Amino acid sequence: MIGRLRGILLDARPPWLLVEVGGVGYEVEAPMTAFYQQHAPGSEIVLHTHMVVREDAQLLYGFVDRFERELFRALIKVNGVGPKTALAILSGIEAERLVRCIQEQDTRSLVRVPGIGKKTAERLLIEMSDRLDRLDGAPAPGPGVVVAPSASQPLADAVAALEALGYRGKDAEQAVAKITAGMDDAERSALDSAELIRSTLRHLAR
Repeated sequence: MIGRLRGILLDARPPWLLVEVGGVGYEVEAPMTAFYQQHAPGSEIVLHTHMVVREDAQLLYGFVDRFERELFRALIKVNGVGPKTALAILSGIEAERLVRCIQEQDTRSLVRVPGIGKKTAERLLIEMSDRLDRLDGAPAPGPGVVVAPSASQPLADAVAALEALGYRGKDAEQAVAKITAGMDDAERSALDSAELIRSTLRHLAR
């Protein structure tokens, strides 16, 4: 099993990171929080990983924060929550806030995540409450994050990221359009993919 990668970031296109380690390029699926970090292509990156082996695929999931990986591993043990849904949860709710949701039994925040209905949210809170104290690591310090460098096609990247999280294509396009409405050409050309994704997720969570 692959538990950690340290290598050079070759490409970052949500939700995928391409990391070269010893001449081998690993495709790693990551939550949106990984794209908020200051990792430009060509820089070194360290990922805490979780590997899933299936009959038809070998999938690698990566997390910049070790505690976030522990939350992911706990989430996929909840009945009805698979890796894709777990990534969507960790993309829409930062690790520290998710811990508070579990502690406060806050279903309202969870049901805003695509693929999470009320029953799944209630089951998740019950099961995660028993597991929370047994998780290794610590939550990331505070909600502030560092935005990643600009991408060449921020609008397309944002729509693709939302679709990967489970939003319908039309809904994703409309959400991104609302965030960019009123911007002039100069402002649009200066857009940053990670910031646009984060702003759109915040808008959808209201």
